[in-house]
Parts: sequence; C-alpha cells; structure tokens
Amino acid sequence: MFGLETVAAVLAKHGLVVLAPIAVLEGPIVTVIAAWLASQGLFSLWSVALVVILADLVGDFLLYSIGRWGLNGVPDRWLGRLGLNRPRLDRLAAHFEEKGGRTLLFGKLTHSAGAAVLVAAGLARMPAFRFGWVNLAATVPKSLVFVALGYGFGSAYARIDNWISRVSLVLLAIIVVGGAAWLFYRIGKR
Repeated sequence: MFGLETVAAVLAKHGLVVLAPIAVLEGPIVTVIAAWLASQGLFSLWSVALVVILADLVGDFLLYSIGRWGLNGVPDRWLGRLGLNRPRLDRLAAHFEEKGGRTLLFGKLTHSAGAAVLVAAGLARMPAFRFGWVNLAATVPKSLVFVALGYGFGSAYARIDNWISRVSLVLLAIIVVGGAAWLFYRIGKR
C-alpha cells in the first residue's frame, strides 16, 4: 500500500477522517501509528480506539459478505473448480454450526488466517447476528492491544510492523504445516 511514514503523515494531517478507511485495509499497524499520534496529543486515544474497532468490524463484515452473498451466488461448477463442491460446503456449514465461534476467534487472533476464516464464515452461512457478536468479542481486545502498543511504543512503528509481519508469517507456516499433517493423517487413516 503506502509507506509507513506516508501513512503517519496523512493521519497527522487529515486525522480520524482518513483513519477509518485506512484501518479497514491495513488494521494493526495503522492502529499502532494512530495510537502513537494520540500519545503525541494529535487525537483522543478513545476516539482512535473506537474508530479502529469500527473499521475492523466493517472490514470483517465485508469479507463475511463476500462469502455469504458473493461466493454463494457463484454457479456450482465454478465453485467446484475452486474445490468447493456441495459436500464440502455442507461440511463447512456443519463445522460453523458446531464450532463457528472458536474458528472465528482463531482466525481473528492469528491474523494470518483471518480473511479466509471470515469469508468461510459467510460461505457457511453463519448467522450474521452470531458472527457479529463473536467478531466483536475478538475485535475489541485485539484492537485495544494494538492501541496500547502504539500508545506506549508507537515511535518504533517500523520495528513493530516488522514484528507483526514476522509473527503473522510464522503463524501462517504453523497453520499450513498443521493442516498438511492433519490431511496426511486423514488420508492415511482411510
């Protein structure tokens, strides 16, 4: 997207009006930068927290909507090419019926699997009200952690961004390796 210095300059100049759309796209590091600017007296800390929480929720509902109304409108033969045949979609729906809350929390808190889990929740037709409450329960503490991190250590936002990227990459690798191990276990069990 943009360089971090550019994001900081744009936020400092234009304020919370541009924070929301940028936070929808870039979430954690934008939250850190905005909270750091709040520590410098440019914004109210509570306003930053509220805006980033709302922006995160809007972004999550957009991804949920892609799965719920976007992909569910795609013809079955096209979904089949993506490996999303009816039996798999039925298993996905059953999974989200039984373990949707835990799966959503996992996706939100690992950050690496977040977009895929949010789209899958929509594709599984997880009830929007339940999705909203579980998502809110995960979003508030996650956002507040990044606000606190930015408020206390935000001047090191470039280093923080580097760590967020590294942790996300490690979590993604763990998810991929764990998924592959599970798949091989299931195939070997048959």
